[in-house]
Amino acid sequence: MSRIGKQPITIPPKVKVEVKGQKVFVEGPKGKLDWELPRRTSLKVQDGKILVSREGDDARAKALHGLSRALVNNMVRGVSDGFVKKLEIQGVGFKAAVAGNSVNLSLGYSHPVVYPIPAQIKVTVEENTKLTVEGPDRQLVGEVAAELRSYYPPEPYKGKGVRYVGERVIRKEGKTVQ
Repeated sequence: MSRIGKQPITIPPKVKVEVKGQKVFVEGPKGKLDWELPRRTSLKVQDGKILVSREGDDARAKALHGLSRALVNNMVRGVSDGFVKKLEIQGVGFKAAVAGNSVNLSLGYSHPVVYPIPAQIKVTVEENTKLTVEGPDRQLVGEVAAELRSYYPPEPYKGKGVRYVGERVIRKEGKTVQ
């Protein structure tokens, strides 16, 4: 058995899990998520726990078993607690602002960068340089944070750019005059 796949997932209070065929619906205080299970896996809800099982013992079925359990666990955690990624902007004149359903980034280019915020994702800006991306879908939160960072990744000479909070940027020494 898959070591991860065989572990049961406990359902927290205020979270509803429903299975219709191969489709899993999870609803909680932070939002609603749904996902379709791979063909060789199945899911049961009993006694406040979710059990994921598989058909067969080949390597592909074992991999899908652990993957399915991990993704369903992330769905349950997301609708109950939510996921958060924090970014910080460093550089003179670099700033961010949320306007309606988009994020405006001033990153030293000749034009502002406008990023539309997807549904179920909440982006907040503090002190014009600290961004917080929150939402119930772990993959989408990480993807939005990575896309915001990709507009100006931290560069090694001056350290300017958008970086994750706590990310270390290894600095390089510039050219010296002889």
